[in-house]
Amino acid sequence: MHSIRNFFCGQWSSSVRLDEKTVIITGANTGIGKETARDLARRGARVIMACRDLEKAEAARRELMDNSANQNIVVKKLDLADTKSIKAFAELINKEEKQVNILINNAGIMMCPYSKTADGFEMQFGVNHLGHFLLIYLLLDLLKKSTPSRIVNVASVAHTWSGIHLEDINSEKVYSPRRAYGQSKLANILCTRSLAKRLQA
Repeated sequence: MHSIRNFFCGQWSSSVRLDEKTVIITGANTGIGKETARDLARRGARVIMACRDLEKAEAARRELMDNSANQNIVVKKLDLADTKSIKAFAELINKEEKQVNILINNAGIMMCPYSKTADGFEMQFGVNHLGHFLLIYLLLDLLKKSTPSRIVNVASVAHTWSGIHLEDINSEKVYSPRRAYGQSKLANILCTRSLAKRLQA
């Protein structure tokens, strides 16, 4: 868990098998998360789809099982806008899973109207950064025990759109959907760099 890689364009794929490896992907029922789940399932991984909408996630799970010929795909409830849901998810994973080899923090909200998480944080910063930060923290011991393991934080070139506004971290004084999204993605980058240093061993 020590390297940071940036992919700015093109496609990346691997033929490396992931049999007997467990992967958690947040927001795995659509978009990048779903395609990532499809690829890893095809390569034999046990895939845990961590999703807010269980109905959509179940439909995606059935599709992925049919498409990948991998029946070891499960759906677990995770709402990154609610710390109670994050804690409940992590408690379940720590209790039921003997290992987590890859944690892919993919779920996100982009340039939405102003709203707050269940705990009072601006929604984009709360979901895109704080929710995933808490999830990493709660699963870190299991990830360490599963070494070699990897944490993947999905960021964006949007990290260049904003700084970190500590004086108005929840965008209560001024709200710009673009700035708030950029702040959350910059926080992802800074968190990843810090984690890489702390987890070198």
